[in-house]
Amino acid sequence: MSKRSDNPADPFKKALAEATKVMANDPDLSVTYTVDPSGVSGEQMRLPQVSRRMTRDEVLLARGTADALALHRKYHNGETHARYAPSDGMARDLYEALETARCEAMGARDMPGTAGNIDAKIGHEAAGRGYDKLTTPADAPLPVAAGYLIRHLATGRDLPAGAQNVMELWRDHIEKNAGGTLDDLQDMLSDQQGFAKFARQIIKDLGYGDQLGDDPDQTDDQEDDVDDSAEEQPDPDSSGQDDSQDDEAEANPEQAQDQQQDMSEAQVSMDEMADDEMGEDVEMPEGEAPLEPPAPQPISDADPNYVVFNAEHDEEIRAEDLAEPVELERLRAYLDQQLEPLKGAVSRLANKLQRRLQAQQNRSWEFDLEEGILDAGRLARVVANPTTPLSFKMEKDTEFRDTVVTLLLDNSGSMRGRPISIAAICADVLARTLERCNVKVEILGFTTRAWKGGQSREKWLNDGRPQTPGRLNDLRHIIYKSADAPWRRARPNLGLMMKEGLLKENIDGEALEWAHRRMAGRPEARKILMVISDGAPVDDSTLSVNPANYLEKHLRDVIAMVERRKQVELLAIGIGHDVTRYYDRAVTITDVEQLAGAMTEQLASLFDSDPRKRARVLGMRKTG
Repeated sequence: MSKRSDNPADPFKKALAEATKVMANDPDLSVTYTVDPSGVSGEQMRLPQVSRRMTRDEVLLARGTADALALHRKYHNGETHARYAPSDGMARDLYEALETARCEAMGARDMPGTAGNIDAKIGHEAAGRGYDKLTTPADAPLPVAAGYLIRHLATGRDLPAGAQNVMELWRDHIEKNAGGTLDDLQDMLSDQQGFAKFARQIIKDLGYGDQLGDDPDQTDDQEDDVDDSAEEQPDPDSSGQDDSQDDEAEANPEQAQDQQQDMSEAQVSMDEMADDEMGEDVEMPEGEAPLEPPAPQPISDADPNYVVFNAEHDEEIRAEDLAEPVELERLRAYLDQQLEPLKGAVSRLANKLQRRLQAQQNRSWEFDLEEGILDAGRLARVVANPTTPLSFKMEKDTEFRDTVVTLLLDNSGSMRGRPISIAAICADVLARTLERCNVKVEILGFTTRAWKGGQSREKWLNDGRPQTPGRLNDLRHIIYKSADAPWRRARPNLGLMMKEGLLKENIDGEALEWAHRRMAGRPEARKILMVISDGAPVDDSTLSVNPANYLEKHLRDVIAMVERRKQVELLAIGIGHDVTRYYDRAVTITDVEQLAGAMTEQLASLFDSDPRKRARVLGMRKTG
């Protein structure tokens, strides 16, 4: 504790965290300061880091971000939002930006002190994105401009220079097409359902009505007719007046968002009632308690003795949730620029792989059949001898099982630089190549959320440093591309690997077990898991208070489990590290530029129909 108090920024951080919880009306909210993108995941809020120097810009950005996120949590109802949200495209971006502006405008009206803080945040973001230098509407994002305009009209406040510039570039266009709708803005702010309809009308006015989808009110009306007696709907007309069950129905939208307890006037009494009911719920199934522990008890299916001190802060997250779309595009462009010289060689290898896969998928013919397609090549026999019967043929598919491939990429700090760049571009090319061959591809990454322990270690220290605590860091498992997502949508995500501060430590065993669980649930007949790593599992926080081989033993146990179950074909590539001592099917490369060839050859050999050739290529190979 004394170590923390030595940091002059700690009192400010603590005060801001407490104020944010009060503003969000959520005492269970956990507030952390990190270099990762700001946002809210469940009960955890991430705010920008504040250094020991506590510069004015750092303080203003932290306060503005905290206010914006707290107001969104206070005034935003996820269920109502989702009901009216367009599914994709420009319409969805506009809808999200308008709702964010509504929450911030509500805060400025009810708590005027938040307006200046959020202005500082908006100004920081606008400056970072170069909004003050834009000169044409085509260069400025329409959703951002629309959100700025809503906030300006609702609060009457001028925006920071860059944001003002973006708003003015689009203002005439928006007011010309949606001016009549905008007149109703003030009446809609406090009614999220009404504002959602208002936002949909603006989207329609701006020419994106074709992206809105079906009218949710019509769907809701049909559902109300069927479910009226079974379930309360979350709009005001259906609020109950009977008993505590009706109170729970009112709170239902918040429960759908990890039980956010936001906008109720009778918060205290409702909480007490909920606590009473929760107490009853806990007591009733106590007789069944012996059945509960066995399911969560083994942290690892591979080793029941593997221990995790605290898994509350572990994170499985999509790449697009770790960075803004604009940043992902910038990082992707940087990745392409760095690897331009390699694209030719990698593409040639990809073409080689594609040819081999397509050769496996080529069709063959059965001849001399009594029915089917007339075999024109054998008509000459009939002409020469009319008594010869006609010959038919039929096309048949060769055996090529439905397949999914998962690439599990080590995102540890030792991969920083050229290794992670090569891994990212190879994953890119392989995903596109395999998709053309109707092979689904999933790309996953694994690292930790902090260096040398995160919140898990903090809890361990506060608990008195118990002996052999087990894994003592917070996991971060990243989904760059899910197996069912088309590549064109996931392409920018790989740029995230170029993000400064993302790559930290690596706990391979749990990552491999996570990837295996994801694959085991897939419907494909054949599942291939390729691990790309540059070293043994390393987490300083864990290894400093556990046996030196703690993480390595778990990795070996997980590999043994995967091989034993035979649900997934497992292979690995080690970059400058001999992974053949862990994996039976493995190859080690000494130069990262060999990675593309190794990946394509490994996959191609798996699809090779000759078992002896496959065994020869995939056999254990060690390099010095």
